[in-house]
Amino acid sequence: MPEALSVGSSLSLTTITLFLPMVGLTILLFMNEEKDKDAIKWTAFGFTIATFIASLLMAFNFDVNDAGLQMAQRNDWLPQLGISYFVGVDGLSMLMVLLSTIIMPIAVMASFRAGVLEERGRSKLYYIFMLLLEWAMIGVFVVQDLIIFYIFWEVTLVPMYFLIGIWGAENRVYAAVKFFLYTMAGSILMLLAILYVGNAAGTFAVPEIIAGVQSGQLTFVMDGVFSEQSFLFLGFLIAFAIKVPIWPLHSWLPDAHVQAPTAGSVVLAGVLLKMGTYAMIRFNLPMFPEASVTWAPVVAGLGVIGIIYGAWVCYAQTDMKKLVAYSSVSHLGFVVLGIFSLTPQGIQGATIQMISHGISTGGLFLMVGMLYERRHTKLMAAYGGIWKAMPVFGGIGLIISLSSMGLPGLNGFVGEFTILLGAIGSGVLGIGFALVATVGVILAAVYILKMFQAIFMGELDKEENMNLPDLHWQEIAVLVPILLLIFWIGLQPSAWFDMLDATTASLIAGIADFAPEIIVQAGS
Repeated sequence: MPEALSVGSSLSLTTITLFLPMVGLTILLFMNEEKDKDAIKWTAFGFTIATFIASLLMAFNFDVNDAGLQMAQRNDWLPQLGISYFVGVDGLSMLMVLLSTIIMPIAVMASFRAGVLEERGRSKLYYIFMLLLEWAMIGVFVVQDLIIFYIFWEVTLVPMYFLIGIWGAENRVYAAVKFFLYTMAGSILMLLAILYVGNAAGTFAVPEIIAGVQSGQLTFVMDGVFSEQSFLFLGFLIAFAIKVPIWPLHSWLPDAHVQAPTAGSVVLAGVLLKMGTYAMIRFNLPMFPEASVTWAPVVAGLGVIGIIYGAWVCYAQTDMKKLVAYSSVSHLGFVVLGIFSLTPQGIQGATIQMISHGISTGGLFLMVGMLYERRHTKLMAAYGGIWKAMPVFGGIGLIISLSSMGLPGLNGFVGEFTILLGAIGSGVLGIGFALVATVGVILAAVYILKMFQAIFMGELDKEENMNLPDLHWQEIAVLVPILLLIFWIGLQPSAWFDMLDATTASLIAGIADFAPEIIVQAGS
């Protein structure tokens, strides 16, 4: 076994971070909803903060020069089947854990003033589902065993299904069922592929499977477009593509976003969609390198179509929440393009864009929710001139909108620029992919400015908007971390790239062993 795979069985910082939300969930189970109403929400918030602090400790102990697994722990679960509790982080998963633990306290605190909790009650169950969701999301990013990964992947569906179905808008049940069935259907194909790979490898440990592929001891036949390796690649890819979602598998997303409560939309856009793009990098590229090269133009092409399609549909929306929902199809098209450029710049840019999209789009959903709590309508035509009534809200809204547009100096620019750089230098994609994607950058500015103009600018001529209260201190507290991250990533992105350098270099080197022509940049 390679040295990077030699891990201990003692309790690791990764395991502590993973199970802190479950400790909070267990405490909530024994609290009385009527007597401990305030204590329930602050307990949930406190454990999301504790989990965030634990993830910061992981980041401080992370060695950016080590491409292997760190803070790993492995314990046999079903050794006769090659299944074990195996967790650890590299640069990619470390960043995704940080994203999850940053978004969750924001989402929980944003729920404190949610009218839907007052209206429908069951706040204890609501916060239990939020903590369960955080546990499952972190599990997806740290687990290194395919079977356990599949379990965590499926568990994320349950709390989100109930969050939408119980506390969502008027068509919540339809949206919840559609979300569940779409993602569940794709997961069945992934399960079949997982079982096939695990049977061939004699283990479900991801690092060992990848090591076997790269050493040539584990081979999946790739003698044509549709061969053993291609079918396995597609089995994983379809499940991940639905989760992203890639066009044309995106139709569940607008319904889920529009019907979900504000915190649900924030978590869905901020973290859950990134599970798909994360998994493409974690599993598809290293386990099926030849199929990744063969299918890269097709998958990147779907990503580019999504960029243009999502932006075009955004412009036609009159519902501001639906506009923000469709923008995810466009923004995540950039992420898919970066991943399947199969270049270090493209994959690093895609990862940074995952973080940036979670922050910016999460911020937009928060602001839509804050307006909805005041006016109980999501139609842009109901607003206009809001900046005059709510100057603090207007200033923050401008910054978040510009960040979603990809303005230089803010977080959205960093990821998109690096993705385009990687796509232009790709050995498997033509320059046309980057050129078409650039049109999407322009279209993003068009639909974001349209929304901002309709809501914030113009005359404050509607009587019901004239006395809208500006932001409450809790709402400001929710948005301040978003603003700090927008400027930090935009002005000082090197710390985020440093965490990815070694992991990305190792990943690309493994693919290049099978297709050295993919690397065309000098010094790559």
